[in-house]
Amino acid sequence: MHGLINKTLQHFLLDTYGPAAWAAIARNAKTDIQNFEAMLSYPAQVTSDVLNAAVDYLSKPKDSLLEDLGTYLVSHPNCGVPRRLLRFSGVDFLDFLNAFDDLPDRARLAVPDLILPQLEVEEKSLGLYELHCVHDFASDAAHVLLGLLRAMADDYGALVLMDVQDQTEGHSLVSVQLIEAAYASGNNFELGVIERRAT
Repeated sequence: MHGLINKTLQHFLLDTYGPAAWAAIARNAKTDIQNFEAMLSYPAQVTSDVLNAAVDYLSKPKDSLLEDLGTYLVSHPNCGVPRRLLRFSGVDFLDFLNAFDDLPDRARLAVPDLILPQLEVEEKSLGLYELHCVHDFASDAAHVLLGLLRAMADDYGALVLMDVQDQTEGHSLVSVQLIEAAYASGNNFELGVIERRAT
């Protein structure tokens, strides 16, 4: 597993639950690693052990924790860079969604050895889309994507209904129903670091 994924999981747990929780989770995962290095690779089992230890320590369902991780990537103040990169995908949520399957390729431009799930967005009918996620850990990845998509819909001010469906080994499907693209004003998007909520 790419170290950037493990580092992101670590920062999510630190920023959300605090250093004491992270220390306990790392200890319960029976790993000697207290700080992951973003540019190293780790056995997938290490990532799985940390995630399972977090689920046990926090007494929170795994799917919910992963959705929170996806939301964290967009909404937490320490994650301004991912949000800005995602907002480059389009001027509204529909543009963003239609370009979402390009995300793995765009991520590899920044980190060439980062392998993200294969994504495909399919329009089923007016306003109804299916996001196909293909990966060895497709089920986990789909819930991270669900949290990310919900946070991005809020960021754009769109009203969207989403859910993870039809999970099989190596494949998950996220159903996305766009109710209204301009439901609320959303957040301002600026290229600079300073961003503010629209009034």
